[in-house]
Amino acid sequence: MHWKKGRGKLGLFDPLIGSWICNEDSSDRMNPQCIRSFRYDLGNNYIIEDVTWFLGDKQYKDHTIIGLNQEKQICFWSFTSDGKNSSGLLADVRDIHPQAFGFEAKMPAGIARQVFWPSEKEGFNWAVESKTKKGWNRFVLQTYQKTNTSLL
Repeated sequence: MHWKKGRGKLGLFDPLIGSWICNEDSSDRMNPQCIRSFRYDLGNNYIIEDVTWFLGDKQYKDHTIIGLNQEKQICFWSFTSDGKNSSGLLADVRDIHPQAFGFEAKMPAGIARQVFWPSEKEGFNWAVESKTKKGWNRFVLQTYQKTNTSLL
C-alpha cells in the first residue's frame, strides 16, 4: 500500500482518503462488516470520516471531524448514532508500528486510543485500545481494504 504522508499538518491522513471496508461478507455481529470513508472538506482544512457498522439488521453510525483546534493541535470530534460524542488529540502511537498514527481520548471509563497503520497486505489496520495500569488493552482490531462502496 502507498502509505505516504501528504502536505500540511493533516497530510498524515492522506493514506486513508477514500472508502474502505472490513469483513465484507460478514453477517456476524461479533465480527461485523464496517465501511469507513475519509474525505477532505471545507477548503481542505478538515477531514470528514463517516463510519457505518452493519450489526445484523441494525446500523451504527459515526461522523468524525478531524482538524486543528485553537492551539493548532490535530484533534478529532466524533458524533455517533446513539447520541454520544467524544474528542481527542493526536498521540504518539508508534509503539504499535513505525508508521502508525492515532488519537487518545478521555472517555467515561478512562483513556482510550484509536490507531491506524498500514497492513502487511493492501489496506490498513485499525485498533481501539484502553489504557490500563499494565499498558494498553486492545479490544478491537480490524483490517480494511479499498472499496467502491461509499458513504460520502
